[in-house]
Amino acid sequence: MLEAPFMLRALAELTLLALICGPVSVFVFARRLSFVADALTHTVFPGVVAGFLVSGADGVFGGALVAGLVTAVVLTLLTRGGLLSDDAATAVVLTALFSVGVALVSRRSSYTSDLTAFLFGRLLTVTPGQLVETAVLAVLTLTLVAIGARAWVFRAFDVGGAAAAGYRIARLDLALNLVVALVVVAAVRAVGTILVVALLIVPAAAARMLTDRLIAMAAAGTVLTLLCGYAGLWLSWTASVDHGVRLTSATAVVLALVLAYVLLLPVGLLRRRRPA
Repeated sequence: MLEAPFMLRALAELTLLALICGPVSVFVFARRLSFVADALTHTVFPGVVAGFLVSGADGVFGGALVAGLVTAVVLTLLTRGGLLSDDAATAVVLTALFSVGVALVSRRSSYTSDLTAFLFGRLLTVTPGQLVETAVLAVLTLTLVAIGARAWVFRAFDVGGAAAAGYRIARLDLALNLVVALVVVAAVRAVGTILVVALLIVPAAAARMLTDRLIAMAAAGTVLTLLCGYAGLWLSWTASVDHGVRLTSATAVVLALVLAYVLLLPVGLLRRRRPA
């Protein structure tokens, strides 16, 4: 499998995504931001489509980046001061922007094929240039995580204490939303706007079955994503080449992640039943 250059590029892309999705998924899990992460994966959709309509495949990255950053800011502003509940604000932004994306893509004659590519990604067509863009976003994301991790953990478990200690809660929320948006943008072309949510939620949820420590969860989630990334690529390759069964690589990776979570569930149950 790895003799094919496009498979090597796909594995390199998944490796970069694992390095950022493992740590960031822990904060999504700890803050219970699964719905927000899901919303961000959908709200970059109009940016992806607009970028594609303006500049073709080269415009997807810029469009997704602008849409992701705008969404992060809008969500933070809407929930600041209790103007709207988190769920209500997220639902409004998600449905509005995703509908705009569908309206834009429906204007193209190849509506069905384009929509499928935008939603589910094209992992096997990752280019060296896209790998460079993902690497830059990975470095930026990990830098922001290293700077904000302590404050985000404090805010996740004691928002009143964090405010009393002098932290600006709105700024912390905005920073975390921006980091999640960067991860979405990094992954959107490879695995699509729908499947990327699995990379932001499942790694930490599965790692939680093994440990309660956040640092250990981040490490376990990263390793799990790496292993499932390779397993998904192998499964897709084997199904397509050896058995003639069409299975997209991004879908296979997500299925491998979900299977790992299911297999680890008994471990988590046993840990909770064990006497202290």
